[in-house]
Amino acid sequence: MTARPPFTAAQSAQILSDVSARWDGDIVARLQDYIRIPAKSPMFDAQWQTSGHLDTVVRLTAQWIEAQKVPGLQLEVVRLPGRTPVLFFEVAASQHHSTQTVLMYGHLDKQPEFDGWRNDLGPWTPKYEDGKLYGRGGADDGYAAYAAIAAIQALQAQGLGHPRIVGLIETCEESGSFDLGAYIDALRPRLGDVGLVVCLDSGAGNYDQLWLTNSLRGMVSGVLRVDILTEGVHSGDASGLVPSSFRIMRQVLDRLEDSTTGRLLPASFHCEVPTERLSQARAAASILGDELYKRFPWAHYDCGGSTAFALPTTTDPLEALLKRTWQPTLSVTGVEGMPDLTNAGNVLRPYTAFKLSLRLPPLMDAASAVQELKTLLEDNAPYQAKVTFEAKSHATGWNAPSSADWFEAAVQSASQTYYGAAAAYIGQGGTIPLMNMLSQAFPTAQMMVCGVLGPKSNAHGPNEFLHVPYARRLTAAVAQVMSQLP
Repeated sequence: MTARPPFTAAQSAQILSDVSARWDGDIVARLQDYIRIPAKSPMFDAQWQTSGHLDTVVRLTAQWIEAQKVPGLQLEVVRLPGRTPVLFFEVAASQHHSTQTVLMYGHLDKQPEFDGWRNDLGPWTPKYEDGKLYGRGGADDGYAAYAAIAAIQALQAQGLGHPRIVGLIETCEESGSFDLGAYIDALRPRLGDVGLVVCLDSGAGNYDQLWLTNSLRGMVSGVLRVDILTEGVHSGDASGLVPSSFRIMRQVLDRLEDSTTGRLLPASFHCEVPTERLSQARAAASILGDELYKRFPWAHYDCGGSTAFALPTTTDPLEALLKRTWQPTLSVTGVEGMPDLTNAGNVLRPYTAFKLSLRLPPLMDAASAVQELKTLLEDNAPYQAKVTFEAKSHATGWNAPSSADWFEAAVQSASQTYYGAAAAYIGQGGTIPLMNMLSQAFPTAQMMVCGVLGPKSNAHGPNEFLHVPYARRLTAAVAQVMSQLP
């Protein structure tokens, strides 16, 4: 395939100007409206169908897209029975010789509130300050649909050709995209011959250049519960004779994780890092250096007149990057069966339950991990306690295909044009289930996995923000790369 000629300097400048005007004139305001709506993912809002928040954000986004009156655009809210809705749009090719299609992806569902927000901020109260739009979901991933349309508008406004473009905006990504496979199957005839996937749900190593994601970890999420009694009893009467459910929990987790190092013990949960990814990780580590670990909000305290900070597991940049992208890790993200401190009496509790989030290497099959994890945790329970592991969601990770010459040239040109620096590649520790699905469905497609979640943007946590200046440039870069599809 022959690549199209790159934009002239004047065309690129006009693209960025057009995109910036749309962001500043309308998109930021629409995202503020979006942030106000607690459109939590189904895993966190079991009554999503009656609460109506997911339907509201889909409706508002669809109304905005229709109001743009993009030539050649058709839009539909697709609803399969019993499943979360999907927003699907299609834009016909415009003065472009490619016979292939660009697929643009994003999602509108959100993570729950979490605590620890700054006093003047909150998950559902947007605030635009110093180029940062604070609030839940703006960066992860409400902006995606708006940026996708703005990129198409910028190309059309300058009379620059683009291939056929389809958009797929789902509403259960934060729950593991359990509905998405059914929609891909249902929409497959309408997706066409996909030559480029643009996924706007990932992150950036810094805000100084275009970052593409080259791998994603998989995930298993579930609840591990230990029952030892049918009701709580006086701790003075029973402790020492009745084993603590928390101590049994520790013993069970010791089968999975070395609590000293954090390394997962089963060899089957590890994989070798491919040579190309290791080379790209070295390059990314050399760019980011100690910011790879310094960017996190480490706890600190006074220590004899100086400030002491909590420490990471490593201060070597390459090792730090690989630990969060290619190594499996265990996190406890929720607890049940424990009263809060003010209501904690001298009672031996009947059970302890942990919500586990297990991140898997990109090449490990998540379904196999679920079965292995369940067997490992449940079998031969200490003291014959009742130990159960119930998987809530799982998703296999993803490793990017090799870059075609046209794609690498287009990405590097876009990064130099809009950021003044070379593009860089980085693995992400999070999971985007769609990517593995699409890689299997379209094995020859190029994958532009990118996003606005840069340093301190804190997706899923308190004080999440969208870095608007970076988003403007990313939108322009996406427009330029899409136009280059041969």
